[in-house]
Amino acid sequence: MTQHVRDIMTSRLVTVEPRASVTSVAQKMRDEDIGIVLVTEGDDLRGLVSDRDLVIRALAEGGDPDDRTVASACSDDLVTITPDEDLDHAVELMREHSVRRLPVVEEGHPVGIISLGDLAIERDARSALGDISAANPNQ
Repeated sequence: MTQHVRDIMTSRLVTVEPRASVTSVAQKMRDEDIGIVLVTEGDDLRGLVSDRDLVIRALAEGGDPDDRTVASACSDDLVTITPDEDLDHAVELMREHSVRRLPVVEEGHPVGIISLGDLAIERDARSALGDISAANPNQ
């Protein structure tokens, strides 16, 4: 039976506006215990920013992170997928574009996110990545 992105995607999304400060986004990541935030304008997906993006594209550049906006640190040439596509296509896209996460969109609006860890848990939960991804980080 073919599995679809919808079957394993995370639908709990954390979003920020492009004008949010790097500091406020980092605090949101800390408070929500996540490593990625979607950048939206209204209901439309404009980019995504990972904890690594904040370090490499914002903090390493210097300046006051309270004054710097997340728009300067986010990835805006996004590779996305729809919820009804098969998981094999998600794997192909991740390989082809060397990404670890894919925003899931319907008509330009984010509805979820699928990660390499999600795929590892689904495909081989006993693999090192699947085991690590399934672990409760609060233990």
